[in-house]
Amino acid sequence: MIYSRALPDARDGMKPVHRRIVYQMNEMGLRPDRGYVKCARVVGEVMGKLHPHGDASIYDALVRMAQPFSMRLPLVDGHGNFGSLGNDDPPAAMRYTECRMADATSLMTESIDEDTVDFNPNYDGQEREPVALPAAYPNLLVNGASGIAVGMATNMPPHNLGEVVAAARHLIRHPGADLETLMRFVPGPDLPTGGRIVGLGGIKDAYEKGRGTFKIRATPPWRT
Repeated sequence: MIYSRALPDARDGMKPVHRRIVYQMNEMGLRPDRGYVKCARVVGEVMGKLHPHGDASIYDALVRMAQPFSMRLPLVDGHGNFGSLGNDDPPAAMRYTECRMADATSLMTESIDEDTVDFNPNYDGQEREPVALPAAYPNLLVNGASGIAVGMATNMPPHNLGEVVAAARHLIRHPGADLETLMRFVPGPDLPTGGRIVGLGGIKDAYEKGRGTFKIRATPPWRT
């Protein structure tokens, strides 16, 4: 359905193409302590086994997961030219770049062989793929997400990993914690591009009602 393709799953914070890339890299053994492989090889494996929608969309998703200015916590450890902020220098072709799983990605998949998530058949019934990854941290909040489907959309900013984990631990111990208390742990988004958020009113509205806006102001380099 268009909803599952365009909107991230709250359980692992991923759309199908991102989940399939991470899962297939794990299946290929591309762990952080192993060598890099050509991105073209990863794209080919994902396209052939799980995501038959063309290599361009798969590589675009892989590139974004390797960009520290796009992801608060990159999920792909890239080697080579993966583009620049503002796209002044676009990523090199997949035959020139290399990749492997980032450290954070291991936490998304480490218990996948322990019957922690459900699996469905792939598009031709020859392989199986997870419905969601057994994420060990709230990836949806940490890396944020955006997407547009029919009649609905999401645009969630990224947050600091340490703050989110601290808030999650507090919420586990105190299930009735209110918004004011949780905002002591997570005062607002933490954008990978940096900058200073001006005003917290819109952020509180977003946390409380699901809809809110905030402004960001560039920080001069001498004040970082």
